[in-house]
Amino acid sequence: MESLFELYFKLLKTTNMSFQRSMMDKIQWNHRLIGITGARGVGKTTLLLQYLRKRLDKDRNSSLCVSLDHIWFSKNTLLDLADQFSKSGGKVLVLDEVHKYANWSREIKNIYDFYPELQIVFTGSSLLEILNSAADLSRRAVLYSLRGLSFREFLNYDQGCDLPIYSLDTILNQYQEIADEIVSKVKPLQYWNDYLNHGYYPFYKEFGELYHQQILAVVNLILEVELPLLRKVDVAYIPKIKQLLAIIADLVPFTPNISKLSEKIGINRATLLTYLHFLEESGLIYGLHQNNEGISLLQKPEKIYLNNPNLAFALGTNVDIGNIRETFFLNQVSVNHKLNLPHNSDFQIDKNWIIEVGGKNKKSNPTCDYYAIDQIETGIHNKIPLWLFGFLY
Repeated sequence: MESLFELYFKLLKTTNMSFQRSMMDKIQWNHRLIGITGARGVGKTTLLLQYLRKRLDKDRNSSLCVSLDHIWFSKNTLLDLADQFSKSGGKVLVLDEVHKYANWSREIKNIYDFYPELQIVFTGSSLLEILNSAADLSRRAVLYSLRGLSFREFLNYDQGCDLPIYSLDTILNQYQEIADEIVSKVKPLQYWNDYLNHGYYPFYKEFGELYHQQILAVVNLILEVELPLLRKVDVAYIPKIKQLLAIIADLVPFTPNISKLSEKIGINRATLLTYLHFLEESGLIYGLHQNNEGISLLQKPEKIYLNNPNLAFALGTNVDIGNIRETFFLNQVSVNHKLNLPHNSDFQIDKNWIIEVGGKNKKSNPTCDYYAIDQIETGIHNKIPLWLFGFLY
């Protein structure tokens, strides 16, 4: 186990504390079992290492972070690790990428039950099924989902700002005052296109010009590794899922004709809808429905978007400004709110506000409550700067 500690201390030493995600303050760290899921590349590991660095004023040997794909686990079990760690005075055990370890849920349940002195924090793919795992952890674990950087977080990370979060209700009612306050500190539109192109995944600073290639590598890992591992998709069908994603990326916002699409790809309707569901679970697409209640796996979405604007630039097929605007709005607002597709408009939020997204010359719509308008610094009447919806988390 010494080798695990050595690697852990090395990772801690290189963990930058200058910027921390807003999720850090939302997680109730006092719980004994905490799970954090999210799409690959959104920063789950960094978040946990920062949390552990905050504990360094205590005995650093009382915490340990390990990735469950480490070779140590080829000859040892999670229970072995927990037992040795507990006997050496351990208190906080962080398990990264649990989906790479067989029977992870059953062993975590056993650790939780048999080692009450340990706090366990684990991370996993957004495809991780806590409720349907071999050992149901839902009654024990407090679960959180980490998204990519919001526009607000990007500005804080990239420009060293300290801009606060605003609730949707506050933005809708006080957007002029809020926008004026933000603009007095930073010019959002100066960095707007940078965020849309390469600001969602925190690793953009690490990869620079190779950022979009890294996104493609992440997409391939999700499709080629995580779907077969976590959704038992036959690897022979992965090319068809890639073909499906390519079609969506080329046509977003995509109104799917399931019959034609299934015929083109060569799979039946039920399988196609299942694959669409998997792509949404994995954080690659977003399906918009007219009614969010009682949505079943086999119910087709009325519209399909890519999950975030960076994916459109990385896939390089449809970088249409109208699509990018709507994708940004959907991506940012959906973190804390439910959106559906209303008649004759773009989005309805929480079955309440109807909002259209567009540019400065967006035509008025009598059914619309607000407009999210691109390329304006501050709003007027019911026109709200589109970028301001990036301050919801």
